[in-house]
Amino acid sequence: MEHGSFYEDLPVTKDFAKLAAGEAYTPLPKDWLLGCTDIVDSTGLIAAGRYKTVNMIGASVISALINTLDAPFPFVFGGDGTSFAVPAAEERRTRQVLAQLRAWVDAEFGIELRAALLPVTWVRNAGFDIKVARYAASEGVDYAMFSGGGMAWAERQMKAGGYAVQPAVTAAPPDLTGLSCRWSNAKSRNGSILSLVLLPQGKPGRGFARVAGEVADLAAGLERSGHPLPRGGPPVAFPPPGLREEARLVRRGLPYALKRLTLLAESALAAVLFTAGRPFRGFNPAAYRQEMSANTDFRKFDDGLKMTLDCPPEACARLKTLLEAAAAAGHIRYGLHEQDEAMVTCIVPSLKRSDHMHFVDGAAGGYTTAAAQIRSAP
Repeated sequence: MEHGSFYEDLPVTKDFAKLAAGEAYTPLPKDWLLGCTDIVDSTGLIAAGRYKTVNMIGASVISALINTLDAPFPFVFGGDGTSFAVPAAEERRTRQVLAQLRAWVDAEFGIELRAALLPVTWVRNAGFDIKVARYAASEGVDYAMFSGGGMAWAERQMKAGGYAVQPAVTAAPPDLTGLSCRWSNAKSRNGSILSLVLLPQGKPGRGFARVAGEVADLAAGLERSGHPLPRGGPPVAFPPPGLREEARLVRRGLPYALKRLTLLAESALAAVLFTAGRPFRGFNPAAYRQEMSANTDFRKFDDGLKMTLDCPPEACARLKTLLEAAAAAGHIRYGLHEQDEAMVTCIVPSLKRSDHMHFVDGAAGGYTTAAAQIRSAP
């Protein structure tokens, strides 16, 4: 296959449990590049009540790259950051997007967004690999999964200052068309919203794959596999939460107040349509709600297992027992964070298509807080 079409040509699996094993993954071509981003002091921003902002900035990387690059590429949303891979032909434009975003986020929010980009060959020279798979969350959307340890290694290098993409000199607004965060948080229906980050102890091996499979099986036994959103999607409120963050990120040179008024008008119309539930000019709000729930990325592999689950107390207890035993045996490291609600950040190319993507995280720290627990573990 041509390297430019490598990701598009990969087979798509509908069985999430199969992704725990290495056979589902294909090595990235040697001339591709890995990219990763995260937010400096995201835990401090969470403590200040700004996790919605953190999630929006994390997802903005995906949005900006989608709107710039010519073909689909693999990416994983991680709450306060993003992991992705691109072919060598897209290196220049990818660097420009990352540099532009770093400058824009700093100018608009006073937040430092880190970014790194490096060749796959450097990762393999360090003794790690980078493999990718495609998982179909629904008929309309599939998400990338990474394995091999290479992406986690690249993220560690980024946090140590390696392979950095420097901010642009001028903070020009990026193209974030489609990025949205206007849904209300979804409260847990069964107990609590559980954010889990499960990582191998050292390089991934059979022990980690077995434990990840056991965790995936436990989650599969929950109502709707632990899906944190109702079938009809999260509730709608007016004015919508997250409007301020969205207006500041996507205003593209417009005055903030004017962009906010525009988004308010759009949100008022959307609230009416979703409340009525009747089709309007090619948009079917009832079908969109069903698709939204189906299209969410509430479980993923990114050199580890990340899940946002609506978990009843007895299942939480079983999960903790499983994780504690696996950690004691030296197979895994993990972080677990419980909260009352889940939140959603969206990329919607068109309301009339079914390929809209929805990134789900716990609303009170989510993956970022769970990962911080791992860092603080002995």
